[in-house]
Order: sequence, then structure tokens, then C-alpha cells
Amino acid sequence: MSARFRELDWRRTPLGELVLRRRWDPVFDREVHEIKLNDEFLMSSLFTVSEVELARLALEGRSAPLDVLVGGLGLGYTARTVLENRAVRSLLVVDALGEVIDWHRQGLLPGGRELAADPRCTLLHGDFFAMSRAGGGFDPASPDRLFHAIVVDIDHSPRHLLHPGNADFYEPAGIARVAERLHPGGVFALWSNEPPDDDYAAALADVFVEVRPEVVRFHNPLQQREATSTVYLATKAG
Repeated sequence: MSARFRELDWRRTPLGELVLRRRWDPVFDREVHEIKLNDEFLMSSLFTVSEVELARLALEGRSAPLDVLVGGLGLGYTARTVLENRAVRSLLVVDALGEVIDWHRQGLLPGGRELAADPRCTLLHGDFFAMSRAGGGFDPASPDRLFHAIVVDIDHSPRHLLHPGNADFYEPAGIARVAERLHPGGVFALWSNEPPDDDYAAALADVFVEVRPEVVRFHNPLQQREATSTVYLATKAG
């Protein structure tokens, strides 16, 4: 394998073949880390604007102390941005792929070892969607625990899912379950790779008092065009 491309790890998981690779991109003149699940790219360090904005928008204007839950670890950009906020007291990150958590702890990803070692941060191997349905909450050590912000970046969008079993999370009952895990006035933030979905926003508005789909814009130099993603922000009454 050339020096420009290296497969750092390969694992067979219940969801399929998971690959972490590092390559040198001559166009950007920098190192790039990528995670693939089967034939799909889950995340690339080339494009991280929306992952950072997801965390920033979720916590914008909120005061200390904040307890935050992040669903989906990936390359860690959302989690690290959460911890950059001095108002954050604790961060619980839930990811269905224990292999991804291992990559961070082993330092195979930039900033991963520091993220895992932060005393405010707990990395938990678990199925975020299954936990949202269960009565035990998201924190095994504290089943009744509530959060000031729940931030989710797992599926590609509310319609484009990594697994069909995730669908009920985006339906009225699933939305209500998320709201139950928030403190009064807490915020639910969701990343989507697609334009705002009016039907999903309406479903959020049936549960939350304030809903705002925020379009995040960034330049895609590979295609020489502007790219967009959506962050849904929904605030609980309180």
C-alpha cells in the first residue's frame, strides 16, 4: 500500500464491514481520516463544518452547568466542540460501534485520546435508538438522568437511515421520548445531510415549543460548489 494511503483498522461488525483509513490528499495538501461502513462513507475529516455547527448551535446562548448527550461519535468533531464550551459540566457520548470508541481511546484518530481522557466525557458503547425506546434512559448509572441538550448525528437524515429499525425515532412517539429525557427548556439538535424536511419539522413542533431547521452552508472544493446540510433545533417547554 502506498505511503499516501493506509488502512488503520478493519473490523467486521453487526452492521457490516467497518474501515478506518488515513490518506494524504494532494488537492488539499493535508492528511484525511475516513470511516466507511460497507460501501458508504460515514464521515471524512475533509468536511466537518456541519458536525462542528451541530454542537455550537445546540449550546448557543446556554449557561452553565450543562449536561449533554451526544448520539454518534464518528471522528469526534461534534463531541470535541461540545467540550470546548466552558459551560459544559458533563458529556455522555453513545455509539453503537465499540470499534469506533476503541479507535479514539487508542489514538488512531486525531484528538481521540484527549477526548477519551477528558474527565467530563464518558464514551458509552450502546445502541442509541434502542436506549431511546427503553425505560432505563441513556445513562446506565443513572436511569432517570435528564440532559440540557441531546445532540444526534447518526443517520444521514430522518428519511435516509443507516438501518430501517431507526425509523421510529423520527416518528411522534420517538420524538416524545427524546423530549422526556430533556430538562425543561432543554434542546434537541439533529444533523441531516438533506434539505429541511417540512413534515419532520412539523412533527417536532407537535412536541417542542420552538423548532428551527438551520441550514449550514460550506464550500465543497471537490465539486467546486456550495454544499449544505441541516441542523434541526427543537426546544422543550420550560
